[in-house]
Amino acid sequence: MDELAQAAGVSKMTVSRALSGHPLVKDSTRERVQHLAQTHGFRINVAARNLRQRSTRTIGVVIEMTPSHDRSMAEPYPLSLLGGIMQELTSNAYNMVLTTLPLFTAAPPAVDGLILLGQGMHEDAVETVQSAGLPYVIWGSVDGNEDHVTVGSDNVAGGVIAAAHLLAQGRRRCVFVGDATHLEIADRLRGFRDGMAQAGAAIVATADSPFTQEGGYQAARKLLADGCAFDGVFAASDGIAMGVIAALHDQGRTVPDDVAVIGFDDAPGAALFSPPVSSIRQNWDRGGTLLAQKILALTKGGKAVSETLPVEAKPRKS
Repeated sequence: MDELAQAAGVSKMTVSRALSGHPLVKDSTRERVQHLAQTHGFRINVAARNLRQRSTRTIGVVIEMTPSHDRSMAEPYPLSLLGGIMQELTSNAYNMVLTTLPLFTAAPPAVDGLILLGQGMHEDAVETVQSAGLPYVIWGSVDGNEDHVTVGSDNVAGGVIAAAHLLAQGRRRCVFVGDATHLEIADRLRGFRDGMAQAGAAIVATADSPFTQEGGYQAARKLLADGCAFDGVFAASDGIAMGVIAALHDQGRTVPDDVAVIGFDDAPGAALFSPPVSSIRQNWDRGGTLLAQKILALTKGGKAVSETLPVEAKPRKS
């Protein structure tokens, strides 16, 4: 850097700023320094710079879910969230390290802050990330806990909207399918229960299911085998909803004539399924952007607050 500063006729500090794109350096000076650096084969020693600045300029994204054959990373959650996160981090010249909760526990990456996608069962994932002692933000249920900065959809409102959708089709005996040990799913069930109760309708059963099509299929098969009589289903995800519809079809029930079904997420596959699945849409891209903005603020010593995003119904033929 001393040699480059001498060749450019500027200070060593100006060279450093020019190479990092600092706005205080004039465009003409930045271009001259960068041209000289390229000509002489100068490369920034990123590791040394980060050590000096005590910053990695890297954010870790920890995914609570464990990828599997039944539940892949290619779904809107987490893929669409990751797109929003990556766009915002890249725009601020930050890197992103992607890992899963088990890998993070075994070998935490060197990062400035963490984004956790999914709170886990009974918030066990949150406790794991907290133990790292780094700034963190969460995608999940905005539960009012001031210890956490959380971004998430209005799951309670989503449940109310799902109830209204089914009630509008004359459904009065409904079931909920999903794993309510996850706070987001518990909120969806709470909103659904409130919406049904206000109309004097009933939730005749709830059924546990993992976030997979097979899980929804098996949950619906069990409900039918137990003799549960229902005319509407609110599934905690679109994948679950597809499994429920397949099980109903296999048992000679038509959708939506015999049973109406609505899911959650507005996954791309929902519109392509037969019949196309009604759903509650989340704004994944906006959520990812907000997560990145908030963790960057925290890593720089600033403040951030939790934020709830609105949801909306996407009625289709189910």
